[in-house]
Amino acid sequence: MKTILVTGGAGFIGSNFIFYMMKQTPKMRIVCYDKLTYAGNLSTLRPIMDAPDFRFVKGDVCDREAVFRVFEEERPDVVVNFAAESHVDRSIEDPGVFLRTNILGTQTLMDACRAYGGVRYHQVSTDEVYGDLPLDRPDLFFTEETPICTSSPYAASKAAADLLALSYFRTYGLPVTISRCSNNYGPYQFPEKLIPLMIANALADKPLPVYGTGENVRDWLYVEDHCRAIDLIIREGRVGEVYNIGGHNELTNIELVKMICRELGRPESLITHVADRKGHDRRYAIDPKKIHGELGWLPETKLADGLKRTIAWYLENRPWWEEIVSGEYQEYYRKMYGAR
Repeated sequence: MKTILVTGGAGFIGSNFIFYMMKQTPKMRIVCYDKLTYAGNLSTLRPIMDAPDFRFVKGDVCDREAVFRVFEEERPDVVVNFAAESHVDRSIEDPGVFLRTNILGTQTLMDACRAYGGVRYHQVSTDEVYGDLPLDRPDLFFTEETPICTSSPYAASKAAADLLALSYFRTYGLPVTISRCSNNYGPYQFPEKLIPLMIANALADKPLPVYGTGENVRDWLYVEDHCRAIDLIIREGRVGEVYNIGGHNELTNIELVKMICRELGRPESLITHVADRKGHDRRYAIDPKKIHGELGWLPETKLADGLKRTIAWYLENRPWWEEIVSGEYQEYYRKMYGAR
């Protein structure tokens, strides 16, 4: 039985990846290592906490002693690093914590991989490291050769982690791969992100805050499609390589919010335009030809279908997200949107 260490596994994509792997590879032992910050929710993992081949460990990826202790106890064969501060607005408010977690945490994990015998390491990154694309050039896409050109402290911290990972491959021979994905959506996403925020507010007939004109374009990727791609990369991907994972689902933010209004039967009059985000990227769009050509992956979920599935999940799992939005998050929400 192989052991896979999933850092940040109590967060949105990490928890979905754990569920996916337990379903696809039942004979694999999974160890979830998570600090349980605002974005990590232990209740997400409740259905599997007592599973015989699953273990949860609370810890910080920057805590060298704790990380090495887990490696000593579990001797993982594979590490998939989801652990990251990931919200752009929070990075603008407080860049330091992003640099610490996203860069130094990555270093700590890779040092442990080296110390325990060249453990296979996968870095989960983002298309935001490429910056943005012009709105008037729909023919342009991010490829793995697109130069890094970050717009926010969050993106810069992820780009730095990517470069560090590639340096560990080049210098030490650590078997590393990196994936850069477009915007994810689906079950268990923290309510400050666009889609769950709009769902929660629409259900409560609250204003739907949209940055600027809402014309910024995003490429949406259903989280299970992302998990399937990562599974393929860690099994069959070439070490030392970067793979872009895109959803082929481009839409402006305002169009997406209107779709959510229609699905929930709420009026578009709830939409409220707020002051734009600093350095707001205009358009993200990924060309996934490399992962398709090498590993046969393509996104399977169309945005309309994935959005219906996502909304249904939030309707059926109100206690999960209502508990989150009732506490500390409310103060953050007022700070970010109340004065805009």
